[in-house]
Amino acid sequence: MKIHEYQAKELFRSHSIPVPDGAVARTAGEAAFRAASMGSWPVVVKAQIHAGGRGKAGGVKLVHSPEEAQEAAESMLGATLVTHQTGPEGKEVLTLLVESGVDIAEELYLGIVPDRKTGNVVIMASREGGMEIEEVAEKTPEKIIKVAVDPLSGLWPSQLRKVSFGLGLDGAAMKSVSAIVKKLFAFFMAKDCSLVEINPLVITGKGEAIALDAKVDFDDNALYRHPEVFSLRDITEENPLEVEASRYNLNYISLDGNIGNIVNGAGLAMATMDIIKLAGAEPANFLDVGGGATSEMVENAFRILLKDEKVKGVLINIFGGILRCDVFAKGVVEAASKTGITVPVVVRMEGTNVEEGRRILKESGLDLQTATDLTDAAAKIAAIVK
Repeated sequence: MKIHEYQAKELFRSHSIPVPDGAVARTAGEAAFRAASMGSWPVVVKAQIHAGGRGKAGGVKLVHSPEEAQEAAESMLGATLVTHQTGPEGKEVLTLLVESGVDIAEELYLGIVPDRKTGNVVIMASREGGMEIEEVAEKTPEKIIKVAVDPLSGLWPSQLRKVSFGLGLDGAAMKSVSAIVKKLFAFFMAKDCSLVEINPLVITGKGEAIALDAKVDFDDNALYRHPEVFSLRDITEENPLEVEASRYNLNYISLDGNIGNIVNGAGLAMATMDIIKLAGAEPANFLDVGGGATSEMVENAFRILLKDEKVKGVLINIFGGILRCDVFAKGVVEAASKTGITVPVVVRMEGTNVEEGRRILKESGLDLQTATDLTDAAAKIAAIVK
């Protein structure tokens, strides 16, 4: 789960990680008032969306008066901000963060992510703050310091020194950055984060480190332990179909292709998408109805899938186990009768009660194509859509 920058900074404050003074504004007049309340100029007005690259897209503006703050807010609020992370459709700006200016002497990068291959937590740091870390990794990977930390043994002083010395810091700056790294690691572990990023982490003229930006993602599977984090969810920033699917306990992720998928099991869904691509087509979604899905869940899955205008054909790939084939077939028939299916559908079913499931579909009167195996199913739906 993603949260906004202003929310991440509130969490940082609660963990004694220094951030600039700031306040949220949702109207232009409020932005002007917040800016004047900062007590000094310049002030920064920042668009709040779940995407990076806001500055390059015009979503971060430096202002020197309440009038300039109001003008900047008017240009941002309600506008669609398009960055390299939003895609061409962009994100509508509904909230602003108004912050005091900072005396910036140097910009660094600091991030923490899990390494799923080794089971470690990796601290990444670079002197190339303010730049996209992916660009730095591609062009000058030697400029990124990586320190692997065993989450069971925790962060050691020697690992903190490795980060600071790798950044070439000394004196007050080294002490200040080391303190932030230590607190940020503790925050990452305490909140079950999947990513924490400060870009840039700035060093002021006095050698103090401040988190000028804040990006935090949380592990969805651990949110039940953090109701205070889950309350920060902003569904206006999420795909509407993904939000609707979550209400029915369906695992749905929208993609850019035109072949819709309904599959039971995450691994089977991944394999299905791979085979669709091998057949020369592109999947429009990941949709796992789960091993214990009911006919009602299947009906909702079909209804959500067909709302996606990109979908030109549907591939159903079911292996009947806990979810029996006859239960799934009933769900498909109910979905068809209530929503209407206007795109071609290819079905591949195997497993428990498969013959009964096939009989239900055959006698339903629906215009469905059956497949002997997954390769055959992918080839058929790809050919139909083409």
